[in-house]
Amino acid sequence: MPLLDVRDLSVVFQRRGTRPVAAVDGVSFTVEPGQTVGLVGESGCGKSVTSLAIMGLLPRRGNTVTGEVRFEDTDLLKLRPAELRDRRGRDIGMIFQDPLSSLNPVIPLGLQVAEVLERHQGRTRREALREARGLLDAVGIPDPSRRLKEFPHQLSGGMRQRALIAIALACKPRLLIADEPTTALDVTIQAQILTLLKELVDNSGTALVMITHDLGVVAGLCDTVNVLYAGKVVERAGRHHLFAAPRHPYTDGLLQSVPRLDADRGGRLHQIRGSVSDNIPWSEGCAFAPRCDRVIDDCIGETVPLLGGALRCTNPVPKGVRV
Repeated sequence: MPLLDVRDLSVVFQRRGTRPVAAVDGVSFTVEPGQTVGLVGESGCGKSVTSLAIMGLLPRRGNTVTGEVRFEDTDLLKLRPAELRDRRGRDIGMIFQDPLSSLNPVIPLGLQVAEVLERHQGRTRREALREARGLLDAVGIPDPSRRLKEFPHQLSGGMRQRALIAIALACKPRLLIADEPTTALDVTIQAQILTLLKELVDNSGTALVMITHDLGVVAGLCDTVNVLYAGKVVERAGRHHLFAAPRHPYTDGLLQSVPRLDADRGGRLHQIRGSVSDNIPWSEGCAFAPRCDRVIDDCIGETVPLLGGALRCTNPVPKGVRV
């Protein structure tokens, strides 16, 4: 049995007087115990909304969430708010995208780490602070005794991100969701954070869902990769297979857009023409068709299914051939 089984998850946003917007449109994927699964795509493809729907953190009004999110044998979407709060932090941890806005600016860091242990494991304040000191040390924050008393604005971006990881891992959750954990960090700190995550996952056996737009992160961390576009999974493959032989033109475009050290000096970077807003409804064909260099007549007119559970494309890139 998968640890996490997301089935046909959809999130539709609607405000009064406006047309509904499907931010997530029938997304399905599984996560096995100890596995690292990637959700990859441009901004606006539905990655973060998927994670917030799984965690039950979307606003109560203005959206409709359907489908199933089964954690072991429990559908998280059917739990009452109090039951879901018991799961969050204890069984499922989450590292948010922006550490500065995710941490409370007026509460010392030590109390923010300790409250998770008090809430879910019944620790006293003194016990929780002692464990919090050990957690900060485990994630590589220097002088943890002093940092416990400091506020988030007194820490660097890298240390704030490490503090979020410490909070997420405080109760040793079986599943960790990391939403763009290296955004706005310089490349050296990014490498340190990714190494830390990999070591923690390997040592604890925690499953990890890595949400990112950075294919370099995927290459070094993920076992299986789900490529999202306009709210749907368009390609699913193992990490090595995806990089060696991408089949969907969107995946191939993303890979070609990555700068290469062996490229010709002064050469132009490859780009995917258009923008995320240049699409058509999935009910009328492939949403990527207006931006695709391999578009044919069959790409428009009918819904494109996810063939074999791995590829949503009418005219894929031939194996061994790059566009």
